[in-house]
Amino acid sequence: MSRSASPIVRPVSEDEGYNWMHRAFLQSFQTHSVLTTDEMKPILASIMSAHTDRAWSAADITQPHLSNTIQTINTKIESYDYEIRSTKDQHTKESVWALVNNASDALTQFATTFSAGELGFVRRVLDYMFDTNNTANRQVMAIKHTDASNLARGPRRGGRQSQINGTADEDSQAAAVADLGISISEADTVLDSLVSAAFFQKSKHGYFSLAPRALMELRSYLKETYNEPASAGDDGDEEIIRIRDCYGCQAIVTYGIRCNNRECGVRWHDHCATIFYKDRRRREDKKCPSCGTECEGNVYVGERVETRAGRGSTGSGGGGGGGRRRMGQEEVEEEEEDAEEDEDE
Repeated sequence: MSRSASPIVRPVSEDEGYNWMHRAFLQSFQTHSVLTTDEMKPILASIMSAHTDRAWSAADITQPHLSNTIQTINTKIESYDYEIRSTKDQHTKESVWALVNNASDALTQFATTFSAGELGFVRRVLDYMFDTNNTANRQVMAIKHTDASNLARGPRRGGRQSQINGTADEDSQAAAVADLGISISEADTVLDSLVSAAFFQKSKHGYFSLAPRALMELRSYLKETYNEPASAGDDGDEEIIRIRDCYGCQAIVTYGIRCNNRECGVRWHDHCATIFYKDRRRREDKKCPSCGTECEGNVYVGERVETRAGRGSTGSGGGGGGGRRRMGQEEVEEEEEDAEEDEDE
């Protein structure tokens, strides 16, 4: 019997619906840090070509095919606390997928890769992003290379990583003792490795920020670490929320826009705001869905707070006034086309 006519034989113990094709596709996520939909299709097509009797092309792989394959894999690996999860890149609007560990955050996993000093540096960089460089008026949530280099030597005493309810626990004390700082060259190596692993991304303006993979894996960690609940009692401190979700997609916003009322908690990814305000009535009267303030789309979250300062943007979250920015017709049409593509997906 020729090879083309041979039946596909599966091990008796193999679960129905899950086979080596799914294993091979899962392996691609272990090889690549993140994959876009366009990158996934040719990979799955090659696997399908080896699995079946005909040649598959990327055009043969439909979105339902991808979704069903990932769902089958997730059903198999959920007992191991792993999941293939997706989000949209805040900058490119592309859908990206990554294999995420649901049992422990990425920082815990870094302990097997980085030394205590290097891990301490990573924590200080995160503190700078989401605490120092993330105030009520300036929500940058990114760090310049020069500022990151300045964090290389020596731990930040009294940082939020070393305190739990005002008292350092034993693990944090041990980490503080072991973290004696690293050299600037070592810090650069750590930053480069985080970019290579798709946990950090570096913009053309030289800002490091969390990449989509990190935002998926660190979602719980970021909120638990940097959001502070209100204190009990009449004289208790008010709740402080530094990490906010997009009003549209409910994913964390570290690059986007915010309501012009700085007291309002509404945040948007650019493309989510475009979809929401695509309706003509909303477009002509861009009122915040929460507080009713007119939202001009010129108060930013992310590095644009600094890179667009003085160019018609109001990074302070004030009323806008003379800083009002009007979009040209080409920009409006481009945003509407992107919104239509997002809705089709």
